[in-house]
Amino acid sequence: MRRWMLALLLLTGCLPALQGVDPERLPSPDSWGPHNAPLEWWYVSAYLPEAGLAFHWAFFKAYVPQNWRLGPLPPALLFPGPYHASHIAITDLRADQKRFEERFDFRFDRPFGDSRVAYPPLLIEQGDWRLRQEGNSFWLTAGPIQVRLVPLKPAVVHPPGYSGTAETGRMYYVSFTRMALEGTILGRPVRGEAWMDHQWGDQLGGEEGNPTALGALWDWFGLHLSDGSDLMLYRVRNRKGEVVQLAGSATDPQGRVEAVRDLRMTPLERWTSPSGRSYALAWQVEGEGLSLRLEPLRKDQELLTASTRVAYWEGPVVGSGTWRGTPVLARGMGEFVAGPYEPPGGLFR
Repeated sequence: MRRWMLALLLLTGCLPALQGVDPERLPSPDSWGPHNAPLEWWYVSAYLPEAGLAFHWAFFKAYVPQNWRLGPLPPALLFPGPYHASHIAITDLRADQKRFEERFDFRFDRPFGDSRVAYPPLLIEQGDWRLRQEGNSFWLTAGPIQVRLVPLKPAVVHPPGYSGTAETGRMYYVSFTRMALEGTILGRPVRGEAWMDHQWGDQLGGEEGNPTALGALWDWFGLHLSDGSDLMLYRVRNRKGEVVQLAGSATDPQGRVEAVRDLRMTPLERWTSPSGRSYALAWQVEGEGLSLRLEPLRKDQELLTASTRVAYWEGPVVGSGTWRGTPVLARGMGEFVAGPYEPPGGLFR
């Protein structure tokens, strides 16, 4: 028994050293490369009204939590390398349709399958889905999405530097809030503006041995305002649905970022999806100098993911109101996480 325990301790010592979020240490806005974090993702989204399209692409890198146990055995010993998943979703407003695809891999001993993350320059790929950096440009090629992205403002760190709490886990948060976009989607020429995020930290399931226990739920907006400002709005909830953090930031036309103070996000209208989950889709947002009403352009935008085992709503939103005494229009994307989703056949289907 002692030998067995000693072997287990030695193996546990071989697990990768993962780092969470230090609330006292802000990330650099240039932090676009991979980190040894329990969970990490990169995200690009855009609403392109002239083409009647919206999309998002997301790439996830996660490790099996080292505190999970199957009896005395940590599953992380069997799966020490990161797990990768990718999502693409396209909303065709002209056809009143959404299209969703996902990819994921799971192997035993390495950063596996056909996934790769490298930096610098940034390169993320899963098969032929790829985000690559060339100088000041980023090229996203993922199925029917073939676009070039060029930042129009410097990258920013969203105050307070992270989302989440000690209870839910935290994620460092940096963004290019406004990027010029051009290329093709579904074979249509597109031109417009996009948003790109990078988040990393320890916002994983908090219950030992339960891979479907999400540490956090959230309601999020990334918005471009007609005055050239950009808004990030984030409402974080714990597993009981209680709001534990409200975070908002405004990036001005010159690229300077500051917190939106006294933020309030009030759900106005709810929608029940075909899966039976309820989402707040219309919102009133208030803060210091801010008043906006936001509404979805299409309600049936729920995504049920086998790769990340999460049910969430993602789609284009528009709004109107005032920002610092000036009437503004808002357009962008909203993301609302409902909770865990257990796919038929389990993780390996």
